[in-house]
Amino acid sequence: MKDFQRVLKETPAHMQRGLSGLPYALVLAFVLLAGLAGGCTRGQNGTDADGAPYKIESIQPPPGLVPETGGLDFMPDGRLVGIFHRGEVMTYDPETKEWSLFAKGLHDPLGVKATSDSSVLVTQRPELTRLTDTDGNGRADRYQTVTDDFGMSGNYHEFAFGPARDSSGALYISLNTASNGAGIWDELRGRFAPEGRPGRMYSPVPYRGWVLKVDPQTGRTTPFANGFRSPNGLCFGPEGRFFVTDNQGDWLGTSKLYHVEKDQFYGHVASLVWEEGFDGVQPLDLPVPVLNKMRRKAAVQFPQGILANSPTEPVVIPEDTFGPFGDQLLIGEMNHPRLLRVMLEEVRGQVQGAAVAFLDSSSAYRGEALRTGNNRLRFGPGGDLWVGQTDHGWPGDQGLQRISWNGRTPADVQDMRLTEEGFDLVFTRPLAEGVARADSAFQFTRYYYEYHRDYGSDQFDRQPVKVTGVEISEDRRRVSLRLAELVPGYIYQLQMNGLRTEGGTPLANENVYYTLNRLKEAPARELRNPVSYSRSDAASRSDAAFSRSGRNRGTTRN
Repeated sequence: MKDFQRVLKETPAHMQRGLSGLPYALVLAFVLLAGLAGGCTRGQNGTDADGAPYKIESIQPPPGLVPETGGLDFMPDGRLVGIFHRGEVMTYDPETKEWSLFAKGLHDPLGVKATSDSSVLVTQRPELTRLTDTDGNGRADRYQTVTDDFGMSGNYHEFAFGPARDSSGALYISLNTASNGAGIWDELRGRFAPEGRPGRMYSPVPYRGWVLKVDPQTGRTTPFANGFRSPNGLCFGPEGRFFVTDNQGDWLGTSKLYHVEKDQFYGHVASLVWEEGFDGVQPLDLPVPVLNKMRRKAAVQFPQGILANSPTEPVVIPEDTFGPFGDQLLIGEMNHPRLLRVMLEEVRGQVQGAAVAFLDSSSAYRGEALRTGNNRLRFGPGGDLWVGQTDHGWPGDQGLQRISWNGRTPADVQDMRLTEEGFDLVFTRPLAEGVARADSAFQFTRYYYEYHRDYGSDQFDRQPVKVTGVEISEDRRRVSLRLAELVPGYIYQLQMNGLRTEGGTPLANENVYYTLNRLKEAPARELRNPVSYSRSDAASRSDAAFSRSGRNRGTTRN
């Protein structure tokens, strides 16, 4: 009976629900067979290679296709729709494993949203396009422009991403800035702004560096938010929050995840030339302290070269079908064979949180290894995660992989939350007795990246933070850590040493990275009224005045 209860407890929730109402004998037979099939050879959750909680398998592309994946989504009938950099739109039936061509001839498509079994929206370089199969033969025969109400200069780096869709049905796309690795053409689409031409990444035409909101019925396009460099990922997360990733470079000391709100500026300066009231103002001449007051901080920063180099598309993890991480975010990563898992919370009105690697350890999965170039992510109807890779213009790989969860609980940090004195850690499984009390079990280091015009940033003011107290819950799944000091504006990197579960399994991640924007209680320096600048304040100052003041130099924490 104990074995029966143990195996039933380890059966995934979505499978347990299907057993309700069945005769006891049938339930017993199912559960015992599930336990045998699961290969639980070393106790709860398994620690042998076959007991890895996730399986990765590669999907064979159709002959002749170069699988540089630009977008993934699922149609209501369960077919996967994939778009590829060389212009193909394909559908894939997971049951029959058959590919079909839906459309072709698109220009560098980098995002797709399926709206029915016969229609999809695709963001390609020049426009947002609706593709429709009107005669039911499985091929799109209508290509309809939804919007092309943004500029193009001919610069190779002017990618377009999205669309994401909010709860009202409105669409959102994002526009990459141009690169000084190349110039612009004589013939442009849209108005040319000479103030937008200087800089490493620049915005010579509207609305480079912006997120735009689009009415899917009328095509009406309105500027939504700006200050982005290379926003290669958009999604709506839990509670309807809108998230956008951005890549390290000028004005970004490291790569970031932003919680994006209307009419806000997120730090990359080039896009300000298209801000109302900025006519004739050279944004690059604005003092860094002024720009710093104008911008919204990132919800999460990904330490460059350590955790990520080029984050891509975020997706929300569903409940019950992909491990104990429901409602958290998974984000693709180009340069490393891993994904990023993000644990968010709201502290005094600021969204912030922690990030860890996902599927970075071979003990976490079986089957094939995850590739690099993880550009597009989408959960399928059955709860599996589909990952599309590309190496088109970036370091990476090509192809499509499917990741499934077998119901076993991974050994990992499930959540990290800020407290008034430090952090609470919640683990997916109970820790072994005694391991969390070792002096070296939890070690913190804090640092920040500078906000400045230069490309990237070193880590500044890097120093250890002493752990002054450790409290462990009775079930050994929660550890409360007291720290000697908490300072907003820093990344707190936690290294965990020697931790293992009560079954002897080491954690999948030994490092967690928390972006501390605000404290639970405001310190005295936060309660004082700081000097603030609005966009109109900045725009009202001439670039000549800024130059004369000598204040167009400076740095601040990223």
